[in-house]
This record gives sequence, structure tokens and C-alpha cells, in this order.
Amino acid sequence: MPKKEIKFTIELDEKNMPQSIEWEATDAGFNGKKPCNSMMIQLWDKDAQNSMHIDLWTQDMMVQHMNVHVFHNLMNIAGVYRRATGNAELAGMIQQFAQQFANQIKK
Repeated sequence: MPKKEIKFTIELDEKNMPQSIEWEATDAGFNGKKPCNSMMIQLWDKDAQNSMHIDLWTQDMMVQHMNVHVFHNLMNIAGVYRRATGNAELAGMIQQFAQQFANQIKK
């Protein structure tokens, strides 16, 4: 049975704040580690019936980039929800909120 692997390497400062974030994956389309400034990972714990989150960003992450990152995540959530549930109406509501968010950050 094939296995895939994703690894994150986070370098912390003396206050345990992320200084750098790098990631690599077995089928990412490139070799080695690639830097990033922010990551948001959501996991579903079936036994606890709860979501767990890992949200990290470096000091280099600019506010306008975080705005775009959050917008992309909202749009992705809408698409994932539509594919997973088939509920186009609620997925559309998420997309609509994402557009309202985008309109606000452009001001």
C-alpha cells in the first residue's frame, strides 16, 4: 500500500515564535524543503468528535498577505465542503462570505 508523507520544519526564536517555516512532501513536485510564511492545518479527531488546528505564521508574514491567505482558505473550505457533502447551497454561502471578506480587505 503506497504511503505519502508531508513534513514541516519550524525554527523558533527564544520566545517560541516561528522564525521560519519549511515544508516538504513526497509528491510535491519538487525536491527538498520549500519555505513558507504561514500555515493553517485543520484535523478532525473522530474519537473526540472535535477539530484540532495548527496555525502558525512568521514575523515576515505581511498583513496583506495574511488577508489573501485567509481568503484563499475560505474559498478552499467552500470547495471542500461542496465536494464532501454535495451541498451547493451552503458551499455558496461560504463563497459569498469569502467575497464579502475580500471586498472589506480591499478598502
